[in-house]
Amino acid sequence: MLNNTEIRYCMDQMGEMFPEAHCELNHANPFELIIAVSLSAQCTDVLVNKVTKDLFEKYKTPEDYLQVSIEELQNDIRSIGLYRNKAKNIQSLCRMVLDEYGGEIPIDRDELTKLPGVGRKTANVVVSVAFNIPAIAVDTHVERVSKRLGICRWKDSVLEVEKTLMRKIPAEEWSVTHHRLIFFGRYHCKAQNPQCPSCPLLELCREGKKRMKAKAAVNG
Repeated sequence: MLNNTEIRYCMDQMGEMFPEAHCELNHANPFELIIAVSLSAQCTDVLVNKVTKDLFEKYKTPEDYLQVSIEELQNDIRSIGLYRNKAKNIQSLCRMVLDEYGGEIPIDRDELTKLPGVGRKTANVVVSVAFNIPAIAVDTHVERVSKRLGICRWKDSVLEVEKTLMRKIPAEEWSVTHHRLIFFGRYHCKAQNPQCPSCPLLELCREGKKRMKAKAAVNG
């Protein structure tokens, strides 16, 4: 497991590699963000942005999503995985936002997780990106990088990964760290083809060293 000095070094290196790391889901307000994040489950941000380009032109408010049939909404997001379930959740979410929150997206994370289709990860993204409240949302990239580097244990749950990162990283850096970990995992430490040979963190990375050793054995 990495110590605090090593974790600091890793975060600084990621910051140098991806100084512009940010939320890549296109949105103009908290409502559009929560719709985009809901659509992004098991789906790439690129595809979500492609779909929301037209979706956000057609639907501006929670009322707009409720004025069409479920079939029409499904058709509008058909190219996205799990579109039937996501369409149902979006309409239920819109109904609850209108009935319970006066048409406004709640700022509180616990309130956000009461919304249909909104889990802890989505809530953390919304409070962090839309409301500038420090949070670390653990998606597949954040979890993979944290475990490969040895910041967290392999057996840690998603919640345990989040709590470990919150404990080991200063609160004022949570949001930017979340984005840097995502960019590092999405563009460098990829699931199938991590760029270990060119990685500035190789000497600290237990998984990277193991991969390089295995590669050398095969080539040797």
